[in-house]
Amino acid sequence: MVTSEPAVRPRNRRQLIVEAAGRVFSTRGYHAASMEEIAAAVGITAAALYRHFPNKYALFTECANVMADRLVAALDEVAPESALAETLDVVTRVTVAHRASGGVYRWEARYLDREDRQRLKAKFAYVVGRVADVLRRDHPMPGDDLRAVAALGVIGSITMHHTSIAHRRVESLLLTSAVRAATTGAVAGSARRVELPALPVPRTRRAEILAAAIPLFERDGFAAVTNGRIAEAVGVTTSAIYRHYPGKADILAAACLQAAELLAQAVDRNLEGVADPRAAVIALAATYVAYSFAHTALTSVAEAEIIGMPAALQGPVVRAQREHIAVWEQQLRLARPDLDPRQARVLVHAGFGVVVEAGRRLRWRDTEEHRAAVTALVVAALGLATG
Repeated sequence: MVTSEPAVRPRNRRQLIVEAAGRVFSTRGYHAASMEEIAAAVGITAAALYRHFPNKYALFTECANVMADRLVAALDEVAPESALAETLDVVTRVTVAHRASGGVYRWEARYLDREDRQRLKAKFAYVVGRVADVLRRDHPMPGDDLRAVAALGVIGSITMHHTSIAHRRVESLLLTSAVRAATTGAVAGSARRVELPALPVPRTRRAEILAAAIPLFERDGFAAVTNGRIAEAVGVTTSAIYRHYPGKADILAAACLQAAELLAQAVDRNLEGVADPRAAVIALAATYVAYSFAHTALTSVAEAEIIGMPAALQGPVVRAQREHIAVWEQQLRLARPDLDPRQARVLVHAGFGVVVEAGRRLRWRDTEEHRAAVTALVVAALGLATG
């Protein structure tokens, strides 16, 4: 009789769990992910998973911190007198190596308790500070903190999309883009004139429900907002919500589609009559920046909550997003023929990453100066000059 030897528990099982959980949280969102799903991804039982982590929140907290901890540890190995490229190269290699699980902190970290959020914030502040210190020493210009977060936004953008590209190629591309963003001197000036469509005035009960839900989703997260709270904000009964939307997810889908439609309208208006590809890319950057600052709650909901949306409702939103990216990709490749489609797509997302991180640094205060500064950073990250 042949007996099989008992399976040996890998010594790095906790690390394997955190990596798998990071991928699941990044793909499904904190609330939609389950411990059973994470256990299956590791190849263990849920009971075995609970031997390492007492609950989902404890596992999520470690996942949210692991990228920050890796970046801090990697930067601690870099001499303070190192050049900007060397400093950013370390950040780039760590981020690309953990691309699949590294995006948890950007949106999902809002589900952390206040104390845990503050600890995570302090770690990222250290990373920003290390980059800003190098800029102050070697590239002294206004806005060193803003340029630092823009560079880190370029690098972190790789965790937010699925464009397939080789590690070495994407590391080189992101590093070059991040250095350009960090060393651009055009962080002040007048904003390019952008014509934005206004948010539609809610004239129907359905539109009122949507208008009331968006700021609630943005402030507290989709999962924490009930239909009862939305109804209270509108001044109707909870049952009245269901006469206009089958469920809360349908309200979220409507919000995401509204965001996509407004952005598409803005792009159409501001590209009208623009024939030069370089000018078109600059117009796209200025439009996206203006749109993001003017409609912060709507864009934050659309970007942060789509991963928690049922697959059946995601289709139209994803198609609209891809159409928007295709416009950028086409114009960027015309302006920069050296780029292939994948490289262009990575850089487009890098530009979006600049807007997110720079906008957060500026607390989304919508001023002409802020719009101009962030637009210049995006254009620099794309490898184009504004002058």
